[in-house]
Amino acid sequence: MIQIAIVVGMHLVGLAMLLSTWRLLRGPTAPDRILALDTLYVSSIAQLILFGMLMNTEIYFEAALIIAMLGFVGTVVLSKYVIRRDIVE
Repeated sequence: MIQIAIVVGMHLVGLAMLLSTWRLLRGPTAPDRILALDTLYVSSIAQLILFGMLMNTEIYFEAALIIAMLGFVGTVVLSKYVIRRDIVE
């Protein structure tokens, strides 16, 4: 029963990733694209965690943690660039 719930969750997260990718490509403004990229990071983390639960292994949790750290830094850098048009102070 839990395996079916994980597979259904993976499909729903995959749909969220497709919608985030569409907004990333079609976003009218830069903040829309940054938000779509951040949502794509979160969706990929959820997908990796669900896949790790499905395969019953812990390596995917570590990969999700690395994506979370890089996604946070990437979002901060892009937001700072949009606000100031300069990354380094």
